[in-house]
Amino acid sequence: MKEKKNKEIEKIKGKRRRLRGIVVSAKMEKTVKVKVMRVVQHPRYRKYIKKYKNYIADTKGKTYEVGDEVIIEESRPISKLKRWVVVSKV
Repeated sequence: MKEKKNKEIEKIKGKRRRLRGIVVSAKMEKTVKVKVMRVVQHPRYRKYIKKYKNYIADTKGKTYEVGDEVIIEESRPISKLKRWVVVSKV
């Protein structure tokens, strides 16, 4: 029975989204702002456009510099704006 529960937990944990971005701001304690770029095709003109979005991510006490490329993962709400955690530095 315990093995089954562990497998279910792993499945849930495996479905969390991971994004790759660049640290834009590291002024806060235990928190960084990460800019993530994605490429989207325009619906009418079919031209590819770069879209950017900033995410507030928890660092778990590690320090990151502006310009570092990091991977962030979705998590439970940590504060009002923090819903992401920095997993690793690329």
